[in-house]
Amino acid sequence: MDVLTPEQRHFNMSQIHSKNTKPELIVRKWLWNNGYRYRLHRKDLPGKPDIALSKFKAVIFVHGCFWHMHNCKYGSKPKTNKKFWNKKLNGNVERDKINIKELKKLNWRVLVIWECEIMKWDTKLEVKINNFLNKNITLFKKNTVYDDIIENDANYAAEREGEYNLMKAR
Repeated sequence: MDVLTPEQRHFNMSQIHSKNTKPELIVRKWLWNNGYRYRLHRKDLPGKPDIALSKFKAVIFVHGCFWHMHNCKYGSKPKTNKKFWNKKLNGNVERDKINIKELKKLNWRVLVIWECEIMKWDTKLEVKINNFLNKNITLFKKNTVYDDIIENDANYAAEREGEYNLMKAR
């Protein structure tokens, strides 16, 4: 049984929007601050992707874990009105699969970023986005790739070891 009255539930649901969500705004702000330029909700592309980066022939979908049934603690199904929610949420997932397939047919690359990834934003997500957009970031310390050094607290420079000392000596 629902803990809210039908009027309260209606009000709550009316406040949920499909565009310009907080997770989407966070991703867009990061992209903009890192020099990526994009178009929003392109109607000429299947699924009207949240973010389209034409220069990279890439789209980014920012999916809410609940609405797109992500396999995380936020992706659980409601316990009331199960028939309605199963149909609704399964329909969303099927539509996502069709849209991604259509985009790939049109030679667009697709990245799905989940709401739970954004909530615990870390450098791994930044690397994931950069790598997806073919802007691989490598920081050098004995040829260590950025993804492998996230856990360490050591100091890293953008030059290979020794190069900095040569530049400094000049």
